[in-house]
Amino acid sequence: MLSYQSGFGNEHATEAVVGALPVGQNTPQHVPFGLYAEQISGTAFTVPRHRSRRVWLYRIRPSAMHGPYKRISNGTLGGALSDPSPNRFRWDPLIFPDKSTDFVAGIVTMLANTDTTGGTGVSVHIYRANADMERVFWNADGELLIVPQSGRLDIATELGAMEIAPGEIAVIPRGIRFRVALPDGKSRGYICENHGQALCLPNLGPIGANGLANPRDFLFPVARFEDSDCETELVQKYMGSLWATTLKHCPFDVVAWHGNLAPYKYDLARFMAIGTVGVDHPDPSIFTVLTAPTDTDGVANVDFVIFPPRWMVAEHTFRPPWFHRNIMNECMGLVHGAYDAKAAGFIPGGLSLHGMLSAHGPDAPTVARAIEAELAPTKLTDTLAFMFETRQVLHPTQHALTIPERQTDYDSTWDGLPKMFTGNTP
Repeated sequence: MLSYQSGFGNEHATEAVVGALPVGQNTPQHVPFGLYAEQISGTAFTVPRHRSRRVWLYRIRPSAMHGPYKRISNGTLGGALSDPSPNRFRWDPLIFPDKSTDFVAGIVTMLANTDTTGGTGVSVHIYRANADMERVFWNADGELLIVPQSGRLDIATELGAMEIAPGEIAVIPRGIRFRVALPDGKSRGYICENHGQALCLPNLGPIGANGLANPRDFLFPVARFEDSDCETELVQKYMGSLWATTLKHCPFDVVAWHGNLAPYKYDLARFMAIGTVGVDHPDPSIFTVLTAPTDTDGVANVDFVIFPPRWMVAEHTFRPPWFHRNIMNECMGLVHGAYDAKAAGFIPGGLSLHGMLSAHGPDAPTVARAIEAELAPTKLTDTLAFMFETRQVLHPTQHALTIPERQTDYDSTWDGLPKMFTGNTP
């Protein structure tokens, strides 16, 4: 039975052995139980207090105990980006590999807008794995927002363990070591690698004090540790490349920790969806779960937006998402069910990209159904779509453009939209 602490942004404190956390200071001359004190700083020391991210670890062996890292193959992680394209893209779910593939080896980079060295931007990956990780992984390039679509993930980290299932998400901060096991034998899902400021809860503005994702529903692991001298391969992603070294011990030897740079999980079913109770269709920003801010207020490095089950009650209104062109770049995925703007072609595990100011919206069958619908209160059920929305242009990787799952006829989605103009007749 896993245990968690709740509260987004809180200063958490947890110990697997009573008395392991020092009292009154972080680095006493004699740390309890002969542990080593170690800090991980996820932000610069002098950032404003509300943006500061750091954690103090009290561990059996310091992280400095390792040999040199050596480059290893990236596999399908990263890769060359295509030239910027104004075209719209969509992919079917990526198939599972035939050979044994762990979580790291199963990551396929689909989209990116940065080479990871600038401290901004995002990369979008799909993972599909059929084997437990025996090695341990950490990422120096950004934090990882993991969205399972099929199959659960058991995630062991330096700071404790979490299990997530489709309908939940996990965030692994930059620099935190973790390992993934597959309770269901295989798993597929999405990863947003955020290279900018850490994800946080969006401001609520006129919504008021409550709504959207509530801080207390975010769960953080409690300390647990492994005291093992077994050799462990440690892999890191650094400036877009994978590097590996071998430890003579298990790195999950943190007996106690306190701070706010910690992994966490969230059940998307707890999201408090807000919508119109009058007329018209509100902007999708009201479905923002997490956001990574930039220096420009209101313009995110990335927003994580969901479209969960919800009531539709607007009167005299075209209820599906309207046709639009957006200065931001929209990458969409589907966890389960159907998306209310598409009658076909966008299926669970699929991915789409609508770039900056590219025109998109519902397909012809959805338009016809929405215009003819009796506008009684209707509940959307069996649906969970999401969007990674970023201010920077996303480039498909060269690999993503050539895989068989790419729908090369995606533009035909909007074929068949009839001309309904009636001239001077209302």
